[in-house]
Amino acid sequence: MNPKFVSYCMQTASFIAEKAKYVARTKVNTLLINGFSKIAIPVPYPDDREKSLAEQARIVAILDKFDALTNSISEGLPREIELRQKQYEYYRNLLLNFPKSEEVAA
Repeated sequence: MNPKFVSYCMQTASFIAEKAKYVARTKVNTLLINGFSKIAIPVPYPDDREKSLAEQARIVAILDKFDALTNSISEGLPREIELRQKQYEYYRNLLLNFPKSEEVAA
């Protein structure tokens, strides 16, 4: 298994819900290891190791790229929001920049 693939799987809502079944709720929540080992992780192409690892790597690359696009300050969504804000300000200033009264009379 690709460790990063497993990490992404462990962040899914279905995995978290399944994991919650195996937590002993005391003062400090304790994960019951016997139960944890029963949680299934979906494996692409389970009968073909090479094909499975290649598919896991492909999925990880897509998720890494998506993560970079949504969380990177220099690129992705935050950068796009910043650019749209500047564009909005530019057009707002153009729309609200009325000619002065002397320019209108001339």
